[in-house]
Amino acid sequence: MFKIRTVIVLSTTALLAGCAERSDMEADLILSGGIIWYGQGASVVDGATAIAIADGKVLAVGSDAEIEGFAVPSTERIDLVGRRVVPGFMDSHTHFVTGGFELAGVQLRGAATPEEFARRIGEFATQNPDEWVTGGQWDHEMWGGELPRRDWIDSLTPNTPVFVNRLDGHMGLANGRALELAGITAETPDPPGGTIVRYPDGRPTGILKDDAMALVYEVMPPPSQEERDRALQAAIEHTVARGVTMITDMGSWEDLETYRRAQARGELPIRVYSVVPLASWERLAEFVDREGRGDHRLFWGGLKAFVDGSLGSTTAWFYEPYDDEPESSGLVVIDDVAEFKGWIVSADAAGLHIIIHAIGDRANDWLLDAYAEAAAANGPRDRRFRIEHAQHLTRAAIDRIAEDGVVPAMQPYHAIDDGRWAGKRIGPERIKTTYAFRSLIDAGAKLSFGSDWTVAPIDPLLGIYAAVTRRTIDGANPDGWVPEEKIGVAEAVTAYTAGVAYASFLDEVLGELAPGKYADLVVLSDDIFTIDPVEIENAQVDLTMVEGEVVYSRGE
Repeated sequence: MFKIRTVIVLSTTALLAGCAERSDMEADLILSGGIIWYGQGASVVDGATAIAIADGKVLAVGSDAEIEGFAVPSTERIDLVGRRVVPGFMDSHTHFVTGGFELAGVQLRGAATPEEFARRIGEFATQNPDEWVTGGQWDHEMWGGELPRRDWIDSLTPNTPVFVNRLDGHMGLANGRALELAGITAETPDPPGGTIVRYPDGRPTGILKDDAMALVYEVMPPPSQEERDRALQAAIEHTVARGVTMITDMGSWEDLETYRRAQARGELPIRVYSVVPLASWERLAEFVDREGRGDHRLFWGGLKAFVDGSLGSTTAWFYEPYDDEPESSGLVVIDDVAEFKGWIVSADAAGLHIIIHAIGDRANDWLLDAYAEAAAANGPRDRRFRIEHAQHLTRAAIDRIAEDGVVPAMQPYHAIDDGRWAGKRIGPERIKTTYAFRSLIDAGAKLSFGSDWTVAPIDPLLGIYAAVTRRTIDGANPDGWVPEEKIGVAEAVTAYTAGVAYASFLDEVLGELAPGKYADLVVLSDDIFTIDPVEIENAQVDLTMVEGEVVYSRGE
């Protein structure tokens, strides 16, 4: 194994590893003839055109001539033909195995009318008569905001149970058969942290919000191990084609075991941070004591929970009521607040990583208070508390996130999606600090970007486009929605690389194409740093590499 000194020799044209003898530095692979952006702080035009890789790690980045010095007869080569190379994209927030299942479910994201919504469900049920109809990712804002109802689909699915999610995952539509199997009737009370939407006569419309969705999930048949394994592989194939080399999965213990099976078979080509529910913190603490925290390919130690719901489902928790639903300020989806805070303190004391969803301004403030209490109780350490989404913030919360070292794990595509209708939900003042990327960076926070797949597409290029342009997907904001919160391309790419590495405690080995770090990289069809930002969404991933191995090549 070669040795790399900690000193990096940086000239105006190269980033090279210092070494006692160049002969000790032999490249397994050289990529040359391109434009290399090696990571945060790098100049977009510093003259780096090539990269040398050995044993899955970066040897050096520099000019073609400089990197040629690392070549030996056995060195393999890739001609970049002028293309841009960046560190591998990482996604800080996915529902990954679920995403694999969604790829095989009914697709409703593009359904623009109630008729199209119903038609797609009916056709899918006919083609799959012995299965639950799941998936969906529907968005009722596509047809003006009316929530779907069971009577839209019951006649098309009389014997087939249906439960299809809204794209944010915080509400779903059940048909009559699914409601029957779940025992949900007019007499069924709303569960804590959830809502059963009803017709005027009290009968359920089929819409279940947040914790009410569990009433149906409890009666759905669990997938087999083989089905989980197939879903994971489908998700991986979908993901590497978009340049993603590492994901954080807000999943379950079953998902963790699915990843472990794949790794044991040698079928885990991407890196996975597998996160399990906060309520199981004691189980995770025991698991870590027994098994460690995994390795740099598959690792664990994080715990996920929710404070509130979502903006789209009007269940995000705000100080003030919704403009378009003035009887509600959202939901707290915590059954026992004291118990929940106790979990945070105890899990933090055990050295575990706390990762909690908060969307509304009140939810974010509440969570910052809870984190501060845990830090005070357990004393100083590098804990990197995370707020998943950090979507609607008070001005004070923006500063506090930075001051307290809390990581805002955000999803830029949500800004250009929700921006179509967020104003009608919360009005012109509250949207000023919605998806406040610029303000958070300026305050000193370390942004970590992701997709929330399958809530949004798992496509970092689309996320970068969203963060840089903030052009809503309906075309109504060509200059950007809340444009003062736009950020630069390098800042967005950093949030998708070094930012995720930091949020996952992997910044010493990932996030930059620096000597000694893993050679996880992406080759792009276009130079996203120099093209018109509005064209970034049209760029493509030509090649994805993890640890020096090609895991995706466009056209192959």
